[in-house]
Amino acid sequence: MTALSKIRQAQVAGQFYPAQGKAIKEQISGFINGNEQKTDALACVLPHAGYQYSGRVAAQTVSRIKIKDKVILLGPNHTGLGALYSIMAEGVWQTPLGQVNIDAQLAGSILAGSKYLEEDSLAHAQEHSLEVELPLLQYFKDNFEIVPIAFMSDDLTVLKKIGEEIAGVIKSAGLKDKILLVASSDLTHYEPQGEAEAKDKKAIEAILELNPDKLMRQVKYFNISMCGYAPLIAMLAAANSLGAKSARLVKYQTSGEATGDKSAVVGYAGIIIN
Repeated sequence: MTALSKIRQAQVAGQFYPAQGKAIKEQISGFINGNEQKTDALACVLPHAGYQYSGRVAAQTVSRIKIKDKVILLGPNHTGLGALYSIMAEGVWQTPLGQVNIDAQLAGSILAGSKYLEEDSLAHAQEHSLEVELPLLQYFKDNFEIVPIAFMSDDLTVLKKIGEEIAGVIKSAGLKDKILLVASSDLTHYEPQGEAEAKDKKAIEAILELNPDKLMRQVKYFNISMCGYAPLIAMLAAANSLGAKSARLVKYQTSGEATGDKSAVVGYAGIIIN
């Protein structure tokens, strides 16, 4: 990247979440109790819709996690820009709550250790799925570094291998206790509440079993329109390789619970993996 492109400016501030830091903090504080018991998580699943729709699920999940010094963000590529498997390996991401540095050393190691990831900032330039998670993480922790990775393919074998490659780098560097994996995904899109809940239950079941193969089968068989199953599969493969023991659902709801319109909802789940 050029010097001018190293700061990745917020693209959806004022749309998916407030444009001002104070307003972001006020909104997030309204989603949580403030006395949640925190766990030393290995990974988590967070939604990435507008905070008015999915912020409560995301905030209540993050509020229960001890955020690590390094966060690997894995999300879907909605824009169609860039490579199939895109890692942004250097730079800074700007949000209304401040700047978050990319861990260039860790990103470089993951890039060097992968047969599939490509260094690519274009995929991340306008993509919201990872940006939306940053203010939530910043609310609970002042200083951490990130490695952003976006996925635009659903090749099960490759996705699992990428997860295993990421885990291999983490283990080689002795960083297991210093890294949090975050998979960004919404669940069923724009279906009636009852149908969305039934489909989402199938996807959540596979995630709670830490079973990436089953997740892919459920998505395909039940035609579940979740947008982030690819990064979720990679995250599950990485978590399993790192010794994940269990997963629990913190909260599930749909957009219908925020809007009152349950005729065509989007589903959201917050899940913690230990």
